[in-house]
Amino acid sequence: MGNIMKKVIVAAAALLAVGVSSASAADMAAKMYKKAPPIVAYDPWDIAFGAAVMSNYVFRGITQSNGQNGSVAAYFEPRYNITKDVQLYAGVSGESISFANRAAMELDGYFGIRPTWGAAAFDFGFFYYGYPGGTCFYGAPADTAGNPLSSQCATNFLANGNVMKKNVSFYEGYAKLNYTFNDYFSLGVNEYYSPNFLNTGAWGNYASVTGKVIAPATWFGSSGIGSYVSGEFGRQWLGTSDSFYGVPAFPNGIKYADYNTWNIGIGFTYKVFTLDLRYSDTNLSKGDCSAFTSDYTASGTSNVTPINPGGTGSTWCGSTGIVKLSADLTAMTNLK
Repeated sequence: MGNIMKKVIVAAAALLAVGVSSASAADMAAKMYKKAPPIVAYDPWDIAFGAAVMSNYVFRGITQSNGQNGSVAAYFEPRYNITKDVQLYAGVSGESISFANRAAMELDGYFGIRPTWGAAAFDFGFFYYGYPGGTCFYGAPADTAGNPLSSQCATNFLANGNVMKKNVSFYEGYAKLNYTFNDYFSLGVNEYYSPNFLNTGAWGNYASVTGKVIAPATWFGSSGIGSYVSGEFGRQWLGTSDSFYGVPAFPNGIKYADYNTWNIGIGFTYKVFTLDLRYSDTNLSKGDCSAFTSDYTASGTSNVTPINPGGTGSTWCGSTGIVKLSADLTAMTNLK
């Protein structure tokens, strides 16, 4: 009896072991059938940087380099990817300029966040435009109310009567959206606001629509050259300046003229380099342009407007062609 019981127990144990093994094998087979989720690995840190040389530095349709002087530019932008769809960034940039107050350099700082949702890329941030090295210029030894300006710039006069403060630095907040429809076509909308544009005392609001069409890579065979056509249409709204820029009819400040601006161009890319050929223009009159830019080269007396009684005319807001060669790199892509 004892031997029989032992045999039964051994047989039962063997059956149990086979059953457990079979169950484990079946369970393992079921788990093996499911593909493991992919592991997305990326380095959260990156740095973008680049430089450019251009025949004319144009900002919202208006030259910043006197129209006849070329300009050089450079930027440096550290980036941190919170996730693959959300990026924080901050940067500095600089451009050579030629302002009426004799400032010869623009030095900027900016920061923001770039969330991406599918084909929609957003950008929200803050931009500071700095113009060091300026000198105050005034068109007469007293302001429009007859008060001496010795504490500001009584000894600095522009021959054409235009005026400009020593410090014209300002900041803007901005929001952008760019939607990529496919590999060849994208559209964007942009909005910028400053409570004190160019430190004139006038608020500024700029909105624009952009578009870009990229040519198929097969157009240039295996050369590695790419090309695109892009353009922008925007409108700049402006408020009323402070009394520094006042005229006899408006001693407390002038209401700057709002204006439209547009540009269109073609570009060619090769590795990190881009050659961009562009046409830019605005609908600002020469008289209103002179009052807004304080152009020290403005001349004549026939371009009279309510905010420009002297009638000087400026070409800084007119049609112009721009040739720009730039190089743009990122550490994770180009410096590995």
